[in-house]
Amino acid sequence: MFQLDLGSTKQYCDGQSRRSFLKLGVAGMACLGLPDLLRARQRSATRDTSVILIWLDGGPSHLDLYDMKPDAPAEYRGIWRPIRTRVPGLDITELFPRQARITDKFSVVRSLHHGTGDHFAGMHRMLTGKDLGVSGASRDPRFPSIGSMASHQLGPRRAGMPAYAVVPSSMNYYLGAHMLGSQHNPFMPGGDPNRPNYAVQNLNLARGLTLDRLERRRNLSRAFDDSRRHLEGNGTARAMDRYQQEALEFVTGEAARRAFDIGR
Repeated sequence: MFQLDLGSTKQYCDGQSRRSFLKLGVAGMACLGLPDLLRARQRSATRDTSVILIWLDGGPSHLDLYDMKPDAPAEYRGIWRPIRTRVPGLDITELFPRQARITDKFSVVRSLHHGTGDHFAGMHRMLTGKDLGVSGASRDPRFPSIGSMASHQLGPRRAGMPAYAVVPSSMNYYLGAHMLGSQHNPFMPGGDPNRPNYAVQNLNLARGLTLDRLERRRNLSRAFDDSRRHLEGNGTARAMDRYQQEALEFVTGEAARRAFDIGR
């Protein structure tokens, strides 16, 4: 039993006191043994969870899409008409009739915001979770992106897949790994996903290269890397090891090829 002596408390009408409930609650926690806690932690760590962030550098505002304020004066309300959705009380813009049919499948989070009108400051806040004085006059990133943090903490959830990808590519300052190391920068396949024959480059073996030859090259590269690591022992060498491992898994496996198949 774990007990804190915080003085006496009044009894409720059933004769129990607030302290009684605290005792029962802590005693219940003690019943959940360490093996159960470890099993629960393992289950949560192995959940097959992925996140897709659709990042728009420009576009209509929340006021124009999800909170049009039709009863406000003309100078404040949105310019488009609200329409009903499957969720009572949640009206959205008339531009999204198909989205209106699936509003019971997603949530609109209205509490996430920042108070700056500076695009660079806003991007840094939204993509890293930090302010740190970034602005249009001081644009350099000062913290890793959330995607890079996930890569650092979780790594790939599946062999042959990148932990963090940006499709097709981006020059955004704040999507990188910063002090976490270049191995946690996003994989950017490039190309134009709007093209009907879009395919990720470098997911197929070069012409004339077999898996046997690739494995021999890998062994030779590993021998060179081991020697270089002993000589250098720096972060760049470790990052190159990570890149080579990811490249091998990309071209020899099917996971990435399926994931980047836009037609699916």
